[in-house]
Amino acid sequence: MAARQLRVAIASGKGGTGKTLVSLNLANMFGANVQLADCDVEEPNLNLFLRYQQQEQHPVTMLIPEVDEKLCNGCGKCSAFCRFNGIISLGTKAMVFPELCHGCGGCALVCPQKAITEKTSQIGTVSISRNKNITLVEGRLQVGISLVPPIISAVQEHLQDDLPAILDAPPGTSCPVVAALQGADYALLVTDPTPFGLHDLKLAVALVKELAMPCGVVVNRAGNDQVGLYDYCKDQNLPVLLEIPDDRRIAEITSRGELISQTLPEYTVMFSKLAQALKEVGRQTGGGN
Repeated sequence: MAARQLRVAIASGKGGTGKTLVSLNLANMFGANVQLADCDVEEPNLNLFLRYQQQEQHPVTMLIPEVDEKLCNGCGKCSAFCRFNGIISLGTKAMVFPELCHGCGGCALVCPQKAITEKTSQIGTVSISRNKNITLVEGRLQVGISLVPPIISAVQEHLQDDLPAILDAPPGTSCPVVAALQGADYALLVTDPTPFGLHDLKLAVALVKELAMPCGVVVNRAGNDQVGLYDYCKDQNLPVLLEIPDDRRIAEITSRGELISQTLPEYTVMFSKLAQALKEVGRQTGGGN
């Protein structure tokens, strides 16, 4: 069986650093067929830059408890079991709060009256589209649902092992980011030389170290470093794989839904070199050819 191809997660400690910019242009310059996974399922936006050729949709579901009030005696064991207050009994018939349920099924197991069954409820979708060499796998959380990690896991389940993948992770360092990173072989952390950028990069680095993941850095809006960003990267042995200058043309081109790697030759070269560097990482770690 062939080894799974390299999966790179594009992450950051905060929003607005340029994750989407890096993800799209890296995928565009990756060469052969590549998968681009939009794991920012609360506000996916990679689709705005790609022209669909075909699309398929898959529902993402989970099991939600349903209480038979004729059998429920209000013993409260289900309520005591649930850590998330997805089901509550205060000496009365149990009440279900679907938006808080995590679908573990424990309440049905502990109910002595067998008053709880489970029903299937849709919490989101995974869409698959193709644009030339890029296969976009997009997760989208259903409105009113707060369970992000199951959607991200569903996105990863739809990735093919025989193709490399670029995962556009959610911003921050919370549970959704952990879910995205756990499906990757390498983390590419996007930051900028500002106090907030450095602060949140440190949080992201602490997270990937906790997960024992190799990582590198992309510096967006690179320029005058007055916060010691490069010194920090050097101290932490973090390779800076790409520096994107503070270029007004990037904002102009991106606002039109276009890719700078397709429009400006110097960025074509930049992202080609980044792709080659990551492929070399894959060869060294056994995550691709």
